[in-house]
Amino acid sequence: MASSDCLAEWCRDEDWCTITCTAEIIGKKWHPVIVHRLLVNEALGFNALEEAVGGISSNVLSNSLDDLEANGLVNREIVSEKPFRVEYSLTDPGEDLAPLIEAMGEWGEKHARPPGGET
Repeated sequence: MASSDCLAEWCRDEDWCTITCTAEIIGKKWHPVIVHRLLVNEALGFNALEEAVGGISSNVLSNSLDDLEANGLVNREIVSEKPFRVEYSLTDPGEDLAPLIEAMGEWGEKHARPPGGET
């Protein structure tokens, strides 16, 4: 996605545009988790990805994958017609998110607390 393609309404200042555009694309609830699971597993079918993510509905996963594909981060490949099987993997720009996803994990290890506040 070219920087001029960013349609984030809250992207007002050119200095912040790249940050807000990135947040607009990967800042949705399940997007970083999906990217992480595809980074770890390389390619997964829909059901395997749904299981790997855990806690996501089929509808939300489908919509999230459509959004990630539309933004050029995920490839959708038809592996077989009968039975119909689709496999998802990251594009090069999707794989370029690895340092960001890893940094999110490191930050979470250091600062995030599980429910109930236990460490």
